[in-house]
Amino acid sequence: MATRINDEDIALVRERAHIDEIVGAYVQLRNAGGGSLKGLCPFHDEKTPSFQVTPSRGFYYCFGCGEGGDVITFLQKIDNLSFTEAVQTLADKTGVQLRISDDGRPTVAPGLRQRVLAANQAASEFYQSQITTAEAVVFRQFVDGRGFDRSAAEHFNMGYAPKSGRALHDHLRRAGFSDEELLKAGLIRESGWDYFQGRVVWPIKDSARSVLGFGARRVFEDDRMPAKYINTPETVVYKKSHVLYGLDLARQPIGKKAQAVVVEGYTDVMACHLSGIDTTVASCGTAFGPDHARMLQRLMGNHDVLNGEIIFTFDGDAAGQAAALKVFNLDRAFVAQTYVAVEPNGLDPCDLRLTSGEPAVRELVGRRIPLYRFVMRNVVGQYDLDRVDGRVQAVRAAAPLLSSVRDGSLVRGYLHDLAQLAGMDVEEVRQIVSQQARRAMPPAQEPPTQRRGRLSEDDQSPTLSGLSVPWPDPVDRRIVVERDTLKLMLQCPTLFDTAWNGVSLEDFTHPAYRAVFAAILETPFQSHGWTEQLQQNTTDDLVRQLQVALLVESLHHEPDEAYASAYTAKLRLLTTLRELADLKSRLQRINPVEQASAHKQAFTQLIALETQRRDLEQISAGAD
Repeated sequence: MATRINDEDIALVRERAHIDEIVGAYVQLRNAGGGSLKGLCPFHDEKTPSFQVTPSRGFYYCFGCGEGGDVITFLQKIDNLSFTEAVQTLADKTGVQLRISDDGRPTVAPGLRQRVLAANQAASEFYQSQITTAEAVVFRQFVDGRGFDRSAAEHFNMGYAPKSGRALHDHLRRAGFSDEELLKAGLIRESGWDYFQGRVVWPIKDSARSVLGFGARRVFEDDRMPAKYINTPETVVYKKSHVLYGLDLARQPIGKKAQAVVVEGYTDVMACHLSGIDTTVASCGTAFGPDHARMLQRLMGNHDVLNGEIIFTFDGDAAGQAAALKVFNLDRAFVAQTYVAVEPNGLDPCDLRLTSGEPAVRELVGRRIPLYRFVMRNVVGQYDLDRVDGRVQAVRAAAPLLSSVRDGSLVRGYLHDLAQLAGMDVEEVRQIVSQQARRAMPPAQEPPTQRRGRLSEDDQSPTLSGLSVPWPDPVDRRIVVERDTLKLMLQCPTLFDTAWNGVSLEDFTHPAYRAVFAAILETPFQSHGWTEQLQQNTTDDLVRQLQVALLVESLHHEPDEAYASAYTAKLRLLTTLRELADLKSRLQRINPVEQASAHKQAFTQLIALETQRRDLEQISAGAD
């Protein structure tokens, strides 16, 4: 369940975080008269200042590109942060102690998060101060052996944890931290000994540059900990499935370039960044998982599928193939296309930079291939292709991989790839893939009148003949919220109020989903037989069939009223975002001097929509 920040604390953060001071750290502002400040917009290139800040109202707006909002919105946009991260960053700057809860139950004692972050920062500075000591010669040998110099180590804030066992503990106690705080931060053990001893350490930061925890590598043969790498244990700020090493450096490049490169280790991240690949991150002490995928997708935004890309580096051995298969199962979590960069000799980016230089690392990423093709090659290779039945089985096993291809125009080429790998005729492969696709589709999702036969290359989104609206793609990410909302309404109608939580027809962009909701609105709810009455009131065959599909599909979560409320807010948020885009476009076309009244009215609407957006974002957080 998603955590929530107390609304009063958010309001206090907005009050204490002066927008002119926060924006002024990024933009050179000057007095524009009337209590306003003006400067060059940080969100688009311009020579004449059109970016305006109004401290008395706490808002900013650019009359050139249409970007606008409050102090939290600004920090989200400029530093590529989530709403929660932006609030936490501003709270740290303004001294606000946030109360965080799950369903109203406190999860973190007020002030504890700030103390843990402060202890982590102090620990990081202590570790960094140790790299020049006599004992840390092993640290310097390690860094040099990996092809890095002192400036590189300092750039990534690398440090050294002394072997004595209590050096950090004693240092932080003198700095005013209690044993309880150090234990909560994962910096010491119950016995009082330092958690990291005699190891090279890397601070792991969030996208707001706060130190959440550490990763540490063994450098002494007599180390009592058998694992080569160990990480900070789970704390109030460090959740290994929610952190990525290098995110503090890569967050802005990822957002700007719509690209993320995922490697396996800390030194690989260093090697890639030093080679000019500044979008590189790595998971910390755990496999890349769905939470990591969602984090990267949020940072990248909803870019066009042909522009955004996630690139994974894997070894070509069995372990690398297994890792690729695991990531492939997460592929649906991305809007961007996924790729694999494999070094033929099995070298990781750090070793590749050491042996062949930085251009070789850039070339490794440049030679990326689609993830599906890497997986397809491995899947097909598991069958005996010298036998007819082996080739057929290989194509059947690889057929589901084609469903991951989001650009329909590429299907023809990928069918040819599969045919070449299996050593079969393209048309024969096409027929097998088409058969497997029909078998994989649940009966409720395949209307009886849908065309059957060979896989179409030119028609990826068929319309049922004789029916009024097209059949929606059940995995279309652009409208998945509409589909899931309707599933909740049809399967759990009692979780909604009589107005269906404020949802309207305008919230549905697909005509089929809009038709289903129209039928729901026209059928008054009754405790018995409501579904049957709904079916009877629906005259369109496709809409009736779609209702059945939505009634039998599984839900993503065990639903309750709070979840239903959050999910409908998520749907309404999408409508609000569309309205904001339209309004910003209209504002750009209004001359603020010649059409002052219209401009003022539109700007007032903009502020109201921004407020509505923030409210819906907070409510919809429970749907993730």
